[in-house]
Amino acid sequence: MLNKYARAFFTRVLTPFATFLIRRGVSPDTVTLLGTAGVVAGALVFYPMGEFFWGTVVITLFVFSDLVDGNMARQLGRSSRWGAFLDSTLDRVADGAIFGGFALWYAGGGDDIALCAVSIFCLASGQVVSYTKARGESIGLPVAVNGLVERAERLVISLVAAGFAGLHKFGVPGIQYLLPIALWIVAVGSLVTLIQRVVTVRRESAEAEAAEPGAVEPGAAESDAAGRDGVGSDGAGSGDAESAAVEEKQNSQEQGSEAAK
Repeated sequence: MLNKYARAFFTRVLTPFATFLIRRGVSPDTVTLLGTAGVVAGALVFYPMGEFFWGTVVITLFVFSDLVDGNMARQLGRSSRWGAFLDSTLDRVADGAIFGGFALWYAGGGDDIALCAVSIFCLASGQVVSYTKARGESIGLPVAVNGLVERAERLVISLVAAGFAGLHKFGVPGIQYLLPIALWIVAVGSLVTLIQRVVTVRRESAEAEAAEPGAVEPGAAESDAAGRDGVGSDGAGSGDAESAAVEEKQNSQEQGSEAAK
């Protein structure tokens, strides 16, 4: 959802920075690797200590590398399968680090097993949501659905809530509850998105198989099989009827022969 509206805006904003990096001889792959390293460091160093504000600041500085490297690749005309693979793979690493950092906090200083479990669910469901689309496309299906909560939504909801929750250490009362609420929203939204994509893949798969040349409806296949077995709709064997007719014809011929003699 956010991808549709926000990506174009941030691409325009970050284009001058991408151009600057190109002029300095920096490659898109380098930006991808450095960006992921920054996100992982910010998440796994600050979040487990409960430093949500500063952790979010560090992560936000690096998370936009996902847009910068793509912008650089387009400007250079180097869009490739390897670049797309590297970018997608490291996105999963960054997401895992963010929600893993939340889980470590709630398993330790945060002392909340329920929220630790919710954080782990957000981590796992985010990976599966991405996998369903990739796997569906790999078997030739369009997977024409985005879903309620995609990666952009997961990151924005979680990081914004974490950043504001971190203001609790600066004396803002009650704001620490934003992060638990956000995690529950992401968990439920990810589950809904997963269901949406699974249902879509099932529907598209059935439509694709029905449209294939030589596809036979299940009912038609059963009728054809029944016909080949000589079983009619009333349970009588059509093959038995044919055998009886042949036998009767042979008897008539034999009787005619006897009469001729």
